[in-house]
Amino acid sequence: MNWYLKVLRQYADFNGRARRKEYWMFFLFNIIFAVAAMVMDNILGIASQFGYGPLYGIYVLTLFIPGLAVGVRRLHDVGKSGWMILISFIPIVGAIWLLVLLVMDSTPGENRFGSYPKEGIV
Repeated sequence: MNWYLKVLRQYADFNGRARRKEYWMFFLFNIIFAVAAMVMDNILGIASQFGYGPLYGIYVLTLFIPGLAVGVRRLHDVGKSGWMILISFIPIVGAIWLLVLLVMDSTPGENRFGSYPKEGIV
């Protein structure tokens, strides 16, 4: 949960680097909370025929910028420009390549985007 809150504290910070653990823990909690919002929409009877409602919509819009920011910082961590996130618009191949980049380990040492985020971790 601390990783999720760390991303929220860095709401629109597109500079620096984000560890793999930071990105994927944010992703996990984001999915859990999104599903919870959809369930709440359905319980309250405010969901559309597709299962989405206003609570889910507000949640997704609120977390769009932090999700984008942590994705850019994750790409910085592997030594790629944040603009590489746009590769996901290429059907199938782009999404697979972006997934490979997001799963890769950090580039050791300092790179042009900042210091090594695993510094001091054994």
